[in-house]
Amino acid sequence: MNITQRINEGFNMFSGMMRSFWNDPNAWEGSIRTFEAQDRRQPPPPGVIVFAGSSSFTFWDTLEKDMAPLAVLNRGFGGARMQDVVHYAERIVWPYHPRAVVLFAGTNDIAWPRPASAQVVYEGYLAFVQRVRARLPGVPIYFVGITPTPSRWKYWPIVQEANRLIREHTRSDPNLRFIDLTDHLLGQDGQPDRRLYRSDRLHPNAQGYVRWTAVIKPVLTADLG
Repeated sequence: MNITQRINEGFNMFSGMMRSFWNDPNAWEGSIRTFEAQDRRQPPPPGVIVFAGSSSFTFWDTLEKDMAPLAVLNRGFGGARMQDVVHYAERIVWPYHPRAVVLFAGTNDIAWPRPASAQVVYEGYLAFVQRVRARLPGVPIYFVGITPTPSRWKYWPIVQEANRLIREHTRSDPNLRFIDLTDHLLGQDGQPDRRLYRSDRLHPNAQGYVRWTAVIKPVLTADLG
């Protein structure tokens, strides 16, 4: 991501977060239109693995290299909440007819100033699965469990319950998977290892993404490689 792209993404993120907070269904229209413009300039190859979700995917600049030789497409956007990835699924998932979908969302739902309940996040996950399956009935969907972060550690009990509900549901369907990063991001004191996070204490830094890769890539390779 070059400097111009970072500036644009920063503007889109601020605007989107404000609009998403007020439940504007088109909160992230700027980010989605940017994706569509990229697709027109350079259409993605068929059969990619789409990474959809919030800013921890957006900032994963090394995703393509880290997942190689698996072909992936990053469609993470801003401070997206679960309702946002559901709303935009027809534009960030459907068009690519992906080999699989990797979802990371829910962390912005369980956040200040109005943290959602675990049940609300779980229902949002179910809505995303239903939305994707409406057009792509057999596609595997991998949910990356909501991660522990220093800045939102006080909400960890809600996160754990949301992850539990989603994990339990994935056991009912062979095309749904749950990927848990928790043990790889906690320090010896049982709290998030701050060495793995940016200065915002929320998003992974380069070392953090090394941990993400070490967990996610083997799962995808074993299933899809």
